[in-house]
Amino acid sequence: MEQRAPFRRDVVSVVTPVYNGAEFLAKMLNSVLAQSWQQIEMILVDDGSTDNTLQVAEDFREKFAARGYSFRIVRGEHKNAAGAINLGLPFVTGEYLIWPDSDDVLEPESVEKRVRFLRENPEYQCVRSLAYYFDYETGEPRPPDEKQGDLSQEMLFWDVLEFRTFVCCGCYMLRSEPFFAIYPERRIPEYSTGQNFQMLLPFLYRYRCPTLREELYGVAARSGSHSRTPLTQAQEEKKYTDYERLVDEIAVLCAVDSQEELCRIARWKADRRYHISLKYGRWGAALRALGRLRRYGGPRKGGALKGLIWALCRDTWIWKRLYPIYCRFFHDR
Repeated sequence: MEQRAPFRRDVVSVVTPVYNGAEFLAKMLNSVLAQSWQQIEMILVDDGSTDNTLQVAEDFREKFAARGYSFRIVRGEHKNAAGAINLGLPFVTGEYLIWPDSDDVLEPESVEKRVRFLRENPEYQCVRSLAYYFDYETGEPRPPDEKQGDLSQEMLFWDVLEFRTFVCCGCYMLRSEPFFAIYPERRIPEYSTGQNFQMLLPFLYRYRCPTLREELYGVAARSGSHSRTPLTQAQEEKKYTDYERLVDEIAVLCAVDSQEELCRIARWKADRRYHISLKYGRWGAALRALGRLRRYGGPRKGGALKGLIWALCRDTWIWKRLYPIYCRFFHDR
């Protein structure tokens, strides 16, 4: 294996994939330029954009040079976010690694506050902040897409996997050396589901991750974003299958071998299968998934009930009235 130079002390590598981001990319890049931390390398990976994303990016080259930040644009054929991340990872030289989305923003002290925490607390290999959500068009605050969870919890593997806390990518900062010890080939598993499970779960299985109680990252709620694009039934079912395959691969990567943990992963998969089968009225598949759930310890509290309510009511006027209550008491995705 090629011998690489040591990671550069105090440098933060920012790896961001972008696809057709000409409309919104400038806002994110400007937020990087506004950082109070002085040592940053920006690695922007164009995932085969067909608009003028590359021109927008090129227009920032001199601005980054004037700021004293390195700026690299990597181009690839259109694939997916994980594939784009993989094109950028070989160029990471910084001691710390973050991977914000191309339509989100970093608060001016976002990088510095996380770096200073890790410098002052060498026993930690990662740290995360809170996020706030805003409407991309109006700038108005929006409700969060994810739960915060128990912010005193530091072992986050199961909380992230089971959607009890947020996976918001730009909130997390990892030390590069232990990250690339997990991925020595500098490649994460490539699935259409995105990149965050691959980036985070193997790391969080090994290391504690405390939370800074500050909103240092802004998430844009944008109708055209990948995460908010409506999926067909076939697309959604494929996404579920890809998640299952990905989590199986991550379990191998983490060397999960205890029966308890393997059962917990099987229960996670069966629970998801139960809910998507209910969603599309596939009652036989739902019953089979429910059987697997019982075999592996049963559904989480309220899980089967909320799924049944959702399936029976979602296309009726009753659902419109019950939906706010459903979100408040049952929502976990």
